[in-house]
Amino acid sequence: MKKVLVIGSTVVDVIIHVDQLPKTQEDVHVLHQHMSLGGCAYNTSDMIRHFQVPYILFSPVGAGAYGDFVRAELTRRGIASPIPAPDQENGCCYCFVENGGERTFISYHGAEYLFQKEWFSALDPEDIDCVYVCGLEIEETTGPNIVSWLEEHPQLTVYFAPGPRINLIAPELLQRLFALHPVLHLNEEEACTYAQSCLQKSAQTTNAPDTSCSLEEAAAFLYHLTGNTVIVTLGERGAYYLDSEESGYVESTAAVQIDTIGAGDSHIGAVIAGRKLGMNLHDAILTANKVASKVVETEGALLPDEEFEKLL
Repeated sequence: MKKVLVIGSTVVDVIIHVDQLPKTQEDVHVLHQHMSLGGCAYNTSDMIRHFQVPYILFSPVGAGAYGDFVRAELTRRGIASPIPAPDQENGCCYCFVENGGERTFISYHGAEYLFQKEWFSALDPEDIDCVYVCGLEIEETTGPNIVSWLEEHPQLTVYFAPGPRINLIAPELLQRLFALHPVLHLNEEEACTYAQSCLQKSAQTTNAPDTSCSLEEAAAFLYHLTGNTVIVTLGERGAYYLDSEESGYVESTAAVQIDTIGAGDSHIGAVIAGRKLGMNLHDAILTANKVASKVVETEGALLPDEEFEKLL
């Protein structure tokens, strides 16, 4: 089986539990906190690992205390990235989790988001058949280096999880990515907000009245842009998907929410792994829904091996 190339960041998640986020000038007490490996790419790759699907974590690890933590944890897990260690400091993500389980991120970006063009020469495209990319890395100044490499290898299936950055990535760069016909993976707010923004710009250009769009209409709009599968996660309502042959809703699995950190990353990781193992799209999403439900019942982004095994 060929490998999944996972391009993106590995960071330290500093997970901080509070009763509620403070208002300006307000003081709150931290209930408890801890550090864990995180980052969209690492979280996704760890879920792919659970399914025993081969992958390459293509993730730079920088210097400083956070870089040392990431490097030590990756070594302990037997994971090595082919990227040489940059001199720049590694960043982190402060994950504030409120009592209801919702999370708010404050990210300090460092070396883990910046990809140099020459690093891609370490890859053998013959060993790879699909690629995961996240919006955070594409938005950065070195994002064009990632897109250029993907353009050089159009035979690869691209899974693109832009997240909320879809509204911040330079439009011309986003169009280049869409031209690669990626499988798009977003949540409902991301999909509808982006589609609505594009439709409003079009309406202003043509002097047509502004129109709102439903979830189904947003997915259809995104499909029109990419010509490939669109997957929209809906939290406790499951997920919606649209491809060239069918569309539909996939039910969720009930969960007692502890926090939502990493749920989306785990979902797309499970979809990629499921498709690699021969599942049809519906069943891959159904499996991903089960996985994501278990992740939100777990503190932090990573699902322990024993918890994953209970799902199978």
